[in-house]
Amino acid sequence: MDARQLADALNIGCDCRSLDPARLRRQLEAEPAVLGLAAEIERSRPHLFSATAVFMAPATLQAMADVIAAVEAVVALPAYQARVLARAPAIATRDPGPKGVFMGFDFHLTHRGDGDHGAGTPQLIEINTNAGGALLNRALARAQHACCAQIVPHLQPTAALDTLDHCWLDSFVNEWALQGRGGRPRRVAIVDKTPALQYLHPEFLLFRQLFRSAGIDAVICDPAELVFTDGRLHHGSAPIDLVYNRLTDFYLVVLTPHPHAHALFADKRNLAVLSDPHQLAALGVAPPLIDRLVAGVPRTVEVGSGNAETLWAERRTLFFKPATGFGSRAAYRGDKLTRRVWADIVGGGYVAQRIAPPSARRISIDRQPSDLKLDIRAYTYGGRIQLVAARLYRGQATNFRTPGGGFAPVFLIREGEPVAGLV
Repeated sequence: MDARQLADALNIGCDCRSLDPARLRRQLEAEPAVLGLAAEIERSRPHLFSATAVFMAPATLQAMADVIAAVEAVVALPAYQARVLARAPAIATRDPGPKGVFMGFDFHLTHRGDGDHGAGTPQLIEINTNAGGALLNRALARAQHACCAQIVPHLQPTAALDTLDHCWLDSFVNEWALQGRGGRPRRVAIVDKTPALQYLHPEFLLFRQLFRSAGIDAVICDPAELVFTDGRLHHGSAPIDLVYNRLTDFYLVVLTPHPHAHALFADKRNLAVLSDPHQLAALGVAPPLIDRLVAGVPRTVEVGSGNAETLWAERRTLFFKPATGFGSRAAYRGDKLTRRVWADIVGGGYVAQRIAPPSARRISIDRQPSDLKLDIRAYTYGGRIQLVAARLYRGQATNFRTPGGGFAPVFLIREGEPVAGLV
């Protein structure tokens, strides 16, 4: 049994719980300013964290890194940038310098048929330029214990958890430097619309504490609370040096992530380019990168009147997403479509993506086994993976409403280790 088979066996064969709630509380409430956060999450967001870990083979992680590197290489090409920026709003055409913190590459660990090009390759289903959950997942990964003897050798995290805070702070400081600034920002605004009502508001509190622990003042605010006066951005009477943008409407100091990064990476129409060997070749992409992307990105096309009839006939194999949408809003599996919704899709700026079925993780609910779908999120900066986490769910897409589901840590299989009862 190789490492990938072993990871699959653990994900389906080990349904015990590895989360230590007391340890998670200590991780979330490491500073007095966030005391009570764990209890508030349990009360208001009971399905934010799963009690179960997910296992992955090192080769799978490497394959994800290879796909991410290929995407970054294509995005760096002038021909690609000219193509995708031509359809972007004017505000996105200017490159402000920063790369964009917490880029998120979302994968399904689907097992395509042996005859499929890319069989066994993780499938990149989406790219996000302000992926949430990294600090929450850092705390979750550090709150695990060996739930059974079988997993003891395999509790290897996908990142050096003790150095992640420094790594993330360095990302923000580098963003500051990339816009020609010296030293470090003095005050950061963590910005989202009505932030206290956002589902990931607990993470905003952790970010504020992260900045303050490094001697950088930080505020959490709605964009309406910011005012540009006297050549400076202010929150109240205090000047703001850097905005950590958690807004999902990018087409709105130093702003990270920003509209330029969204246009280059996260517009879902870009997946139609990244998954098409002919378009990639026309842009001057090297053949090895084309092969890697075609294997790792499910075929995606823009929906329009010209291909509507064909896509409707093939709808059961397709997933339809709004090109500039986020969070699975207004996204549809083709086999669930009605003619009324289809009319909106054809005229509404959608892409159709070949379905890459997610893999599964078995959990135990009230001592009864239950299989949940899972996807994998790689948090990156500058093309380098900083942390990998999973989301467990039931239904069409990740929703944080599934009992037993939510964020889950990802651990790497140690090569050559047998698993009692599963081999």
